[in-house]
Amino acid sequence: MKQVLMSAPYMIPYLDRFRPVFDHYGIELLTPEVNERLEEAELLSLAGQFDGTICGDDRYSRLVLEKCSPRLKVVSKWGTGIDSIDRAACDAFGIRLMNTPNAFTLPVADSVLGYILAFARQQIWMDKAIKSGVWKKIPGRSLSECTLGVIGVGNVGKAVLRRASAFGMTLLGNDTQPIARDFLLENKVKLVALNQLLAEADFVSVNCDLNPTSFHLINRETLQHMKPTAVLINTARGPIVDEEALVDALEEKVIGGAAMDVFELEPLPDNSPLKKMDNVLLAPHNSNSSPSAWEAVHWNTIRNLLLGLDINPEDLSKWQTSD
Repeated sequence: MKQVLMSAPYMIPYLDRFRPVFDHYGIELLTPEVNERLEEAELLSLAGQFDGTICGDDRYSRLVLEKCSPRLKVVSKWGTGIDSIDRAACDAFGIRLMNTPNAFTLPVADSVLGYILAFARQQIWMDKAIKSGVWKKIPGRSLSECTLGVIGVGNVGKAVLRRASAFGMTLLGNDTQPIARDFLLENKVKLVALNQLLAEADFVSVNCDLNPTSFHLINRETLQHMKPTAVLINTARGPIVDEEALVDALEEKVIGGAAMDVFELEPLPDNSPLKKMDNVLLAPHNSNSSPSAWEAVHWNTIRNLLLGLDINPEDLSKWQTSD
């Protein structure tokens, strides 16, 4: 019987539903307590005990992967982002790394537009004022009056720009990779340098991958280029934004506000100054929220696990259609 470490937070609450599936394929689950993710030390304590894993944003460092090999055959990542997993080490130790590309493009893009609308139309703050007994007409803006800058014009970035285009926003994009000319023309997106995007945008949406070139891409220096009324939105990865620099920029009114779904340390610590700021909207790394998208990722992740363990997933579909 194969041993599989199950640590994906979005699947753990539904394990009773999936256990018969794993039993059918001769898989026994190891289910440690998970608080958002397993850190390196926690994984090292389990090293050598499992043949495969279904994981979230667990810290699969080179050391962890080395200690888990040669038994570990596959890391099946729930979702898209694999920045917490050492891909080169997986290759070196013959461990298959599998994920679900383009899993949450639509809900994440919707979340970005939700944040833009909330800040532009000031609905949240008007609601708070009225409920506290204050009848105040807080000024808002039409999106057609605003410029959106998207950092990272991949699947999610493109979806954000398409949505913003329908509202008549002026659109700017920035990416290290070439972007198809037809997309830019059809959606009236202008590719510009990062500093120009930051200087001209009323809303800056971070939608790039986390990698060595994007770590702390938004920092003290780059924040200085933004308008004092501009809003930073991060639904990508926490470490792309230097959180300490962001807090200072908000406190010093270098920028006007922020919407943060991801953070450098998750869960966000109780003592984070962000929790006390009226011009900041926060979410618990949940911009991917979509029952239908989650469902598709559950089954794709199981399929990837089976393939990585050299188990034929041919009859997996019969479980997907059952209640």
